[in-house]
Amino acid sequence: MSELKSKLRADLTTAMKAKDTLRLNTVRMLLAAVQTAEVAGKEAKELTDAEVIAVLSKEAKKRNESAVVYEQAGRGELAATERAEEQIIEEYLPTPLTDAEVADIADTAIADVAEQIGERPGMRQMGQVMKVATALAAGRADGTRVSAAVKSRL
Repeated sequence: MSELKSKLRADLTTAMKAKDTLRLNTVRMLLAAVQTAEVAGKEAKELTDAEVIAVLSKEAKKRNESAVVYEQAGRGELAATERAEEQIIEEYLPTPLTDAEVADIADTAIADVAEQIGERPGMRQMGQVMKVATALAAGRADGTRVSAAVKSRL
């Protein structure tokens, strides 16, 4: 079992004992999302920590999007609940990269691709650069931020 998944299970027990319903419901939802991801596809498999982080990132993004929709609809209490759940989920995620770190990753990826192809990459090689940059970011930066940094440097 991945380390992050076992931490989620331990926190579930702690939340039950503390009678913290918001944390309890959020951790239950996260474990359900992880379990759904494990059985998705042709064959059930145990997720690695990186895959669990990807699932948690997706859930945090869902909470953020829901909160925005609720705020636009004038449902402040529901938006507050979504924001609280998002904060709980973010406790399990690695610290996000700053804009400067994302820019450094973009520069490193461009240099790697330039070394591979023998010349400075242009917009035609953006896919290759994004592949390297996404691997370097490893779930600590949103793909749109990485893409914007790469585009501005190409």
